Amino acid sequence: MNPILRMKPILPLLALLLGWSPPASALSTDRQQPAYIEADRAELDDRTGVSIYIGNVRITQGSMRLTADRLTVHSEDGEIVKAHAVGSPATFRQRPDGKDTDVEAEALEMDYLAREGRIVLMKKAEVRQDGDRFRSERIVYDLERDQVNAGGGGNDRVRIILQPRQQP
Repeated sequence: MNPILRMKPILPLLALLLGWSPPASALSTDRQQPAYIEADRAELDDRTGVSIYIGNVRITQGSMRLTADRLTVHSEDGEIVKAHAVGSPATFRQRPDGKDTDVEAEALEMDYLAREGRIVLMKKAEVRQDGDRFRSERIVYDLERDQVNAGGGGNDRVRIILQPRQQP
């Protein structure tokens, strides 16, 4: 089989990696780095546009790290529509430009909704940086507006811990 044809089903996942994190958050050099994907098993179906990575899924690109038990990527015409990560928990880590520490996120489920420009962390969601913590059952990042919305209604409470900042 032609090596280009074998790589074609992986291209949507690579596109996902290039757009996974908010522009203001990622190291600007991450997008120019190679993406490394590891999983116990991969199922790539170019006809349906669905790629499934199962078992100890690890993706690395520059400072970005994503781990999950299972990652399902849906694409149309070679572009990512949605990606769904499931883990116990699924984790995300990336170093922002100009920062000495990583932003870390985890949840039992994560959705990347490309058309809406959002990342949704669901079920035991938490975001951490510099000792600050943001917890809720549901956290939504709007990538284009650089906004966070948390809370799923009902008995879900948003919990935030902010550390005091050092004086110069």
